[in-house]
Amino acid sequence: MYIVENYSLAVLLSVVTMLCWGSWGNTQKLAAKTWRFELFYWDYVIGMLLFGIVAGFTLGSVGQGGRSFLTDLQQSDLNNIGSALLGGIVFNAANILLSASISLAGLAVAFPLGIGIALVLGVFVNYFTAPKGDPVFLFIGVALIMMAIIFNAIAASKNKKAGKSKSNKKGIWLALPAGLLMAFFYRFVAAAMDLDNFEAPAAGMMTPYSAFFIFTLGVLLSNFIFNTIIMKKPFEGTPVSYKMYFKGGLNTHLIGILGGSIWALGSLLSYLAAGTAGTAISYALGQGATMIAAIWGVFIWKEFKGASKQTNILLTLMFILFIAGLALIILSGGN
Repeated sequence: MYIVENYSLAVLLSVVTMLCWGSWGNTQKLAAKTWRFELFYWDYVIGMLLFGIVAGFTLGSVGQGGRSFLTDLQQSDLNNIGSALLGGIVFNAANILLSASISLAGLAVAFPLGIGIALVLGVFVNYFTAPKGDPVFLFIGVALIMMAIIFNAIAASKNKKAGKSKSNKKGIWLALPAGLLMAFFYRFVAAAMDLDNFEAPAAGMMTPYSAFFIFTLGVLLSNFIFNTIIMKKPFEGTPVSYKMYFKGGLNTHLIGILGGSIWALGSLLSYLAAGTAGTAISYALGQGATMIAAIWGVFIWKEFKGASKQTNILLTLMFILFIAGLALIILSGGN
C-alpha cells in the first residue's frame, strides 16, 4: 500500500485535507438551489463509501509496504473494526448537524463555530491519547484558533443579513453540538490503526485504507437511522421522503457524490499523514478547514455582503489568527 514516510509530505497532505474538508460544503450550497440538505446528504454518504472502496483497491493494494486492502480487512480483529465503525457513527451524527447548520446559517458561520470547536477539543483528545509534537507550539496555536472562533461568533451575531432570520440562530446552536461530537470521531478511527508502523502493522490492527473503509460503513449504516429521523422531523421546513430522493436528477445526485468524495479524499490523506506527523497535528491541520470554508462563505457566497466595518474587522482578525495558529501547529511537529 502507499505509505507516507516523511514529515514534510505529511504536512503537505494535511494541507490538502484542510482544503478538502473546507471545500466540500460548496457542493451542498450548489445542490441547495433545488435540493434539500437531507436528500443531498444521502448522496454525500454514498460518495464517501465509493471513494473508500476505490482507494482500498488502488492505493491500498499497491507497493511492497504494509498489508494489502483485502488481506488487512481479513485479519482485523473485532475490537478494531468496532472502533472504526463507532468513529463513523459519531462522525455522522456530528456531520448531519453541521450540514443542517450550513443550510441555515451558511458556510462562514457553521464551519468556524462547529469545526473550530472540534479542532480545539479534538487536539486535546488526540494529543493526550497519542502525544507527538511540541506541546507549547501546538497549544499556543490552538489558543489562537480559539480566539479566531470567538471573533467569528461575534461577527456572525453582528451580521445583519443573516441576523434578521431565526434560521441563523438555529444554525449557530446546531453548530455547537456538531463541533463537540466532531472532536471525537478521529480518535476512534485512529485507535483501530497501528500508527507506529504502517509498514508492518501489528496483528489485528488496521491500515488507514481498511480503517477508513470500515469508517464509511459506519457512516452509511447510521445514516439509515439519523437521516431518516431528520427527514421526518426536519430542523426547518416540511418533511421529505425517500420517494423525493429518487426523483432527483443525475446531475443533482452527482453533486452530492462529489461532495462526499472530496471529504473522503481529505480524510484518507489525514490518516496517512497521522503515522508520521501524529494524530494531533494531522487532525489540527485538517480542521484548519474552518478558515477555508470561511473564505468560501465570505468571498464567494457573499454571506457577509453589506456587513458593517466593525464586522469586517472582526472577520479580518479571524483570518489572521487562524493563519498564525495553523503556522504554530505546523512548527510544533518540527520541534
